[in-house]
Amino acid sequence: MIDSRTAPYGAFLLRVALGAMFISHAYLKLAVFTVPGFEGYLTSLGLPALFAWPIILAELLGGIAILVGFHARIVAVVTLPVLLGAIVVHAPNGWVFNATGGGWEYPAFLAAAAAVLALVGDGAFALRRSALPHLGSNAPLHRAA
Repeated sequence: MIDSRTAPYGAFLLRVALGAMFISHAYLKLAVFTVPGFEGYLTSLGLPALFAWPIILAELLGGIAILVGFHARIVAVVTLPVLLGAIVVHAPNGWVFNATGGGWEYPAFLAAAAAVLALVGDGAFALRRSALPHLGSNAPLHRAA
């Protein structure tokens, strides 16, 4: 059962952690790898270098929006292609992310976290809540015995 008193704060913590992760990854690409370095990495994978800026901006702007709760549910869904792309890129390296080239465990966890945020909501202290269409009845899926 979901505790409706504390769930908004749990969603808030998830939102802050996911937003901070996106921002830190964008910063890593800008300040450590550099844009030309990240472009080179993408081309080494057979991807166009022009993907670099859209990925960096998705991580930076998406991370900021998620962090402050500006339509965080929608932004979490919009960032899923970046995370799913990271899973595909890192899949050949194995499961654990500390493997050479990074494994797929970390981007898979982040994709799950983004999906959870999209499902549970913006959480407490959101700057602008996401307006999502009604997906069904408000009736519980099951009743406790």
